[in-house]
Amino acid sequence: MNFDVTEHMNLIVSISKSIAFAIVIFVVGRWITRKIVDFATKVMERSKVDDTIANFLGNVLYGFLLIILMMIVLSTLGVDSSSMITILGAAAVAIGFSLKDQLSNFAAGVLIVVFRPFSRGDFVDIKGLQGTVRDISLMNTRLITLNNHEVIIPNSEVTSNATTNFTSLQNRRVDLTISISYNADIKVAKDVILAVATNHDAVFSDPAPEVNVVGLGDNSVNIELRSWTANQSWLQVRSDILEEIKYALDRHNIEIPLPQRAVHLIKEEDNFN
Repeated sequence: MNFDVTEHMNLIVSISKSIAFAIVIFVVGRWITRKIVDFATKVMERSKVDDTIANFLGNVLYGFLLIILMMIVLSTLGVDSSSMITILGAAAVAIGFSLKDQLSNFAAGVLIVVFRPFSRGDFVDIKGLQGTVRDISLMNTRLITLNNHEVIIPNSEVTSNATTNFTSLQNRRVDLTISISYNADIKVAKDVILAVATNHDAVFSDPAPEVNVVGLGDNSVNIELRSWTANQSWLQVRSDILEEIKYALDRHNIEIPLPQRAVHLIKEEDNFN
């Protein structure tokens, strides 16, 4: 068997040129792809498209262009395009089975972006987790809690559970339950609590604050205060009212009782001689 060195060297050189050319196409193509995505993102920003939607569409465009680029690179290496499509189809099916949870998160991410139950900066409660929305990606949603912890929630968990958006509306009601002793005058206590809410600068006069007896507990009479304020003032108003109610009840000698338990001792006579 004859070994033609020149022929093999030419083959190696030809393959090396194809690989080098493919690498150049990939590097340049990826740079162009990023430029196209950046340009499209800036156009959407100038069109005042929501940041979340703009980022989502930018990621979709980048992935689509990257697939096209990879097909061009493989064609440069001599891979048949019909074979590539077949391989990609088989790979898509295999990936679909192995990454079904991730695909579920992706589909949920699309729903979140399209229907926008919340946006970046909103304070939400998702599955009992409360925090400010930091980022909404295709796979998960990131929250920053009040104590500055980052919570990463899969998007499928977001769409399959009830979500409370505390900041989507301008106004928010402050609901407080205050317990007073059974020995206290309920009418006086209600007037004191109502006066605290009414005199707070950030509490709305329309609708006016309301005070009602909502329960007779084991150790106390439970009174509920309902007052309205601006959403951004809710936390501070709640704190202010709680503190001032404590001082006001003390001034009027109205006790906030501690849990109590009555114990009855029964003495049995000794029947034995």
